[in-house]
Amino acid sequence: MKCVVTGAAGFIGSQLCERLLALGHDVEGVDAFVPYYPRAVKEEHLAAARGHRTFSFREIDLRTAPLEPLVAQADVVFHLAAMPGLVRGWTDFDGYWTCNALATQRLLAAVRPDTSRLQRFIYASTSSVYGSFASGDETLPTRPVSPYGLTKLAGEHLCAAYQENFGVPTVVLRYFSVYGPRQRPDMGYYRFIQALLAGEPVTVYGSGDQVRGNTYVADCVDATVAAIGAPAGETFNVGGGETASVWDVIRRLEAIAGRPARVRREPARPGDQRHTLADIGRIRRQLGWEPRVSLDEGLARQWEWQAAALIARGRA
Repeated sequence: MKCVVTGAAGFIGSQLCERLLALGHDVEGVDAFVPYYPRAVKEEHLAAARGHRTFSFREIDLRTAPLEPLVAQADVVFHLAAMPGLVRGWTDFDGYWTCNALATQRLLAAVRPDTSRLQRFIYASTSSVYGSFASGDETLPTRPVSPYGLTKLAGEHLCAAYQENFGVPTVVLRYFSVYGPRQRPDMGYYRFIQALLAGEPVTVYGSGDQVRGNTYVADCVDATVAAIGAPAGETFNVGGGETASVWDVIRRLEAIAGRPARVRREPARPGDQRHTLADIGRIRRQLGWEPRVSLDEGLARQWEWQAAALIARGRA
């Protein structure tokens, strides 16, 4: 099967490429290397896939490049490319809009002329579409409070419109707080671990009582692959089912580190979520997917990966 993966050099996208290759599929990865974080990090993510004979890669920007040749032979399109998170917040709304909404519309338009071959167009969305409190099933009202959530919800609506009007077989996956090896440098658990490894203060925004339902990256990849068999038009929450507050995560990391963290407090960031927990009943029933990695095990794996990367950089 021919799979196209956008955002192939990213945290989740690179590991999805490797999983699809291991399953015997031909994979074409796509990434624009938008400088959200260093290109060198993304190139490291791609290294394993680049060594595979059934992997090819295109460095193109979905916002401007001709996309019909990219998807003409695709059986499945996995659309993971996006500008994520809160770092740029409201100061770069154009970036969020073009990366998350315009790029999605252009990719959907590219597959529209001939959907006879295309099995699924799988769109990676986010729990941020629900807003500050994202605890429940897929019928929870969508009330995004950040540019990221707003523009990812626009992408969901585009998927629904292209399916209804043109028969594009879309599936939407709403990821909940994915963590693990290769996590982006701006994400909370990466920053906490990096600070502990370096003996620097851990920055906590707001009260620290924010609660997340966490999803280990390998479980997220499993759910994304399983979505190939999902009914077209479906939307699924993808979550690990285990919640923890910021303080709880810091305590768990202190146990792994064997030393206490020094904490620096900062004001809460606009658009940050307060409480998330995915009800995964729908994906469990329809696709048989279950998260398998506990939070303690996942944090230990991420710690090992970041510690090894720090040592490798020190030797370089």
